[in-house]
Amino acid sequence: MPKKVSVSLSDVKIKNSKPREKDYKLFDGDGLFLLVTSTGGKLWRLKYRFDGKEKTLALGKYPVVTLMAARERRMEAKRKLDAGIDPVAEKKAEKADIIEQTKNTFDNIAREWHSVKYDLWTKNHAEKLMRSMEANLFPVIGSRPIKLITAMDILEALRIIESRGAIETAHRVKTIVSQVFRYAVSIEKAERDPTINLTDSLQPVIERHYAAVTEPVDVAGLLKAIDGYKGTFTVKSAMQLAPLVFVRPGELRKAEWTEFNLEEALWTIPAERMKMRKSSFDTKKSHVVPLSFQAVKILKELYLFTGNGRFVFPSARSADRPMSNNAVLAALRRMGFEKDEMSGHGFRAMARTILDEVLQVRPDFIEAQLAHVVRDPLRGAYNRSKHIEKRKEMMQTWADYLDGLKSGAKIIPFRKSGTMD
Repeated sequence: MPKKVSVSLSDVKIKNSKPREKDYKLFDGDGLFLLVTSTGGKLWRLKYRFDGKEKTLALGKYPVVTLMAARERRMEAKRKLDAGIDPVAEKKAEKADIIEQTKNTFDNIAREWHSVKYDLWTKNHAEKLMRSMEANLFPVIGSRPIKLITAMDILEALRIIESRGAIETAHRVKTIVSQVFRYAVSIEKAERDPTINLTDSLQPVIERHYAAVTEPVDVAGLLKAIDGYKGTFTVKSAMQLAPLVFVRPGELRKAEWTEFNLEEALWTIPAERMKMRKSSFDTKKSHVVPLSFQAVKILKELYLFTGNGRFVFPSARSADRPMSNNAVLAALRRMGFEKDEMSGHGFRAMARTILDEVLQVRPDFIEAQLAHVVRDPLRGAYNRSKHIEKRKEMMQTWADYLDGLKSGAKIIPFRKSGTMD
């Protein structure tokens, strides 16, 4: 009896195949067949054995996958089988990986990182980070699987920021990306931090210091100009208080009356309004500003005007909002101080420079009063409640020194007098 010869499929035979009452198969050989469904679908399948078990691999739908393409996929599957790889198991793993990648986009992982770290930051800092990611990162790489993002993908986002001339922002955003990736690595959603390859890829930041008046003779002129300011009493009071407390402009303009104890001459700024991580604060989670009698006098006079409201320096438009962040800057400009001469932050630089170079106060006292993180010799965080009496003395002597400048008196440095050692 003659041997039965297997006939391979042809395009004509496939096209002419019609649906029947039940699904049926058209075999091409070596495990490959076309499943013709009762609804008219034509699906490529490959039957094979792996570890003694019979399995079926889906190869696609005809005519999207042609006969030639189906045969090529059969050969690829056979090569994997020869290498000891199960095509079905591999396909399931690839599908699971795609699902995982779709779920673990940069956007999702970044938001998860932000949520995990939120309690370690001040509210303002947390909100600023999220705004930066939403503006600079999510539109460019947010929808991409974090595992597949390369250094060049990140550089693309950073170049867009650089093109706006925001060089410092580009560097800050790069740091944010690095932190997100380090978090992703820790939870096994990424293998490495690609930003390590971008060390020298960004334009260098040109260091710019806030404009500040630091020469004593110029400070005297500035203080006299403030005393003679003809604008609103609230803005004038803010400018008079600024050099006496040298806090950050935002901390000053958002000051609330409940934060002040004028009897004890102390201003306690809550942690959530400080520009620091909460983990950097002392156990009181706040920053204490000793008030000189000159500062208390200004506040008591101002209380008569704004003490019935929440903010010490309310907005001219609404008592429910603090003074604008441009109010002091605008006043300085009206008094003739250009932006390269003096800024709102400049009162901090003024105090730091003169307290150190002229009055020779111990640097750790100054840094603590500036609310900077200071480390002791044992590398522990500086305790802001430590040396509070010395800092009270420093703030009073500083206020006296400023009064002396306005009157032309000569002030003897702290260290020479021995009072602040």
